Amino acid sequence: MTRIKNRGIGKRKGMIVLITVTLVIVIYLFIQYILCSIALKNGYQRLETYNANEIELNYGVMTYVDKGDGDVILSIHGISGGYDQALDTVADKVSEYRIIAPSRFGYLGSDIPDNPTPQEQAKAFVELLDNLGIDKVYLLATSAGGTVAIRFALDYPERTKGLILYSTAAPLIEKPESYQEYQGPPSFACNNFGMWLLSPFFKPIMGMEPDTIYSMLPINERHNGMVMDASITNPDMARNYDEYQIENLQVPSLIFQAKDDLMSKYELIEQSIHRFPNCTFIVFETGGHLMNGHGEEINTALDKFLIKNR
Repeated sequence: MTRIKNRGIGKRKGMIVLITVTLVIVIYLFIQYILCSIALKNGYQRLETYNANEIELNYGVMTYVDKGDGDVILSIHGISGGYDQALDTVADKVSEYRIIAPSRFGYLGSDIPDNPTPQEQAKAFVELLDNLGIDKVYLLATSAGGTVAIRFALDYPERTKGLILYSTAAPLIEKPESYQEYQGPPSFACNNFGMWLLSPFFKPIMGMEPDTIYSMLPINERHNGMVMDASITNPDMARNYDEYQIENLQVPSLIFQAKDDLMSKYELIEQSIHRFPNCTFIVFETGGHLMNGHGEEINTALDKFLIKNR
């Protein structure tokens, strides 16, 4: 009888623990949802300050920011980006250069065509430049945008003054027997609340501070582009290896990379750097994917490259 009674007490205690844990999780998620909603509202307000333009191209609508005067830098953003990230990367150059900062396919108001390959994205950029009356540009790309920039430089050397890559994907040194078909965050995580919940783990996963999430929101407006990058853009240099004849680049290049980058592996770009003709390769021991702490060094090298290749 005592044994049955103790068993009943044990079950009740177990039920109390389960209810308590469930309640704590629910409260935590509710608080996080409120915080995410506030951050999301601020994110939309932040986007309004960019005064982005829209243009109808052959494939559909593209959003972009056009600021400054002088020689043109076409800034090509990475995954989870858009015109905001593209502009922010070179915002301190607006006083010296004209910055064209478009949203790539599927990001922040830009339509996504049926065949959103890097080649088609480069083609769309040329059409954008034609509409703006721009002949030649410096290409400056970060992260996943590097594949598109390389494709542009290969396909349109006559429109390219120079190729600048920040922490980008590296071309392979030989044709792979196999490759990862999907290279990026899972689709189910590419939303506002999902990424908000993941943000405390940005540091160990991506080497970025958790507050990076504030520059990423709204994620829902970038979802299609993120999935496109993971499934099409990022694997493209492996999937279509023969179409990336890096040795045939006709433009000078400047490549920045940190050795502790968790997103774009230093070892891969180091192995492939010999494929880039007329290349300046600048390496940092630390700084991660965003190359934190090296702003002055990057600006000095960037200015030197831009002036030299006018």
